Amino acid sequence: MTNSNAPQGILITNLGTPDAPTPAALRRYLGEFLWDPRVVDVPRPLWWLILHGVILRIRPARSAKAYREVWTEAGSPLLVIAREQQLKLQQWLDSQHPGAYKVALGMRYGNPSIASALDELRQVGCERLTVLPLYPQNSCSTTASTHDALSQAWRSQRAIPHLRFIADYHDDPAYIQALAASVREHQQAHGMVEKLLISFHGTPRRFRDQGDPYYAQCQRTAELLAAELGLAKDAWLLSFQSRFGREEWLQPYTDKTLQRLAGEGIRRVAVICPGFSADCLETLEEIAGENREIFEHAGGESLQYIPALNTRDDHIAMMAQLLLQA
Repeated sequence: MTNSNAPQGILITNLGTPDAPTPAALRRYLGEFLWDPRVVDVPRPLWWLILHGVILRIRPARSAKAYREVWTEAGSPLLVIAREQQLKLQQWLDSQHPGAYKVALGMRYGNPSIASALDELRQVGCERLTVLPLYPQNSCSTTASTHDALSQAWRSQRAIPHLRFIADYHDDPAYIQALAASVREHQQAHGMVEKLLISFHGTPRRFRDQGDPYYAQCQRTAELLAAELGLAKDAWLLSFQSRFGREEWLQPYTDKTLQRLAGEGIRRVAVICPGFSADCLETLEEIAGENREIFEHAGGESLQYIPALNTRDDHIAMMAQLLLQA
């Protein structure tokens, strides 16, 4: 039997965050994150020894220190923003279609989990589900991993909902326009710069060689954003941040690019990270903190970080339209 009065379920997801900026919380979070074969595809027995014998003995304390630098009284920036996105998206949908949709939030790693979000939607009778991973560019290490988590959560269920899964929105016009608007507003508030650096999270280069669409989609997003802003070819650059381990990742690297720009006499740069739908450790600590220091130490004068789209009205409206179209 079906319930025609039940709302349609909407699940928004993001990567996740530790429960607290402590080594113990980071050990739990990193243990889940780094054990995902979509993230690290080293053979399991060998990786278990490396992960538990080395990485989880050293990295949690370092990561906890970094998280403490961005943690707020309300908690992790990513989770706080994600909750606000959930609320504003629900309000937007209710204003247009009262009672028709129920929005839940689930993180791929940590809390609230994707499984708990699915339970929340099941309890209100949702039999149709649209999933929006808040990764504009599709990668095996993020989008595909989210699909894995959905399948895992449903393994014990006798019935699963009708599913629509939005794999990416890297070239969606409303997404590009929201990014461009954020750049223009930042320029009006803080002045023009010599270069706009468009930085995306990195992945191992072999992922691209094996068919991951992420690299091509990052390029497309950057090109569309530059075109929307009317930038000349020499006014912007594409780069990749957050590499991990010893193998080659997507290049050019953000930190090396900033060093090079400073060495070439560029004094003022702005950095935008279109792959992040919400500000988090990788934007607030790595770009606005660590990479600013790298640029200034190399001779640059000013690195301006342009915040993620977060809870901007145009960002929420874009999410809503994506979901309604699906």
